[in-house]
Amino acid sequence: MMKSKLSMAQALVILVLTVLAAVTRAEPQPAPEFTLQNAAGEAVSLSDYRGKVVVLHFWATWCPYCKRLQPGLDALLDDYQAQGLEVLGISFNEDVDAKPQEVLKRRGSDFMTLVKGGRVAAMYQVRGTPTTFFIDRQGRLRAVTMTSDPEEPGLKHMAETLLAEK
Repeated sequence: MMKSKLSMAQALVILVLTVLAAVTRAEPQPAPEFTLQNAAGEAVSLSDYRGKVVVLHFWATWCPYCKRLQPGLDALLDDYQAQGLEVLGISFNEDVDAKPQEVLKRRGSDFMTLVKGGRVAAMYQVRGTPTTFFIDRQGRLRAVTMTSDPEEPGLKHMAETLLAEK
């Protein structure tokens, strides 16, 4: 029984890495530009991050899978921010009184989230939460995943791959 679980887990990792690799080999498309507000009401644009690798995380406060993934995104930020990686959340499909940045802070997450991101989620054709995009230093979409596994090796692999590119 244990052997079959291990084989299924290995197969899932291989599948995710294969999907990430396939997206990486495709002709990169420009990431749609947007401007949203953070919790303090300040305007933040994707172009503010040009020259950095951006992990763009679409999520919602009510999503248990997002909550599960976020420590892994924090780990990426901790490990690679000095090399030029940023994690940026976009909260959408929230209740009127939701306070996404406060929720992240209570969970121990350090990355900034933008609010009222439904329009941007539609631009990125997000179908569910969590959905996480990897955007290279030139502002091009390079990979997307819907994993909720904070230990997913493909996350670290994609971050390292894009950071290694100049």
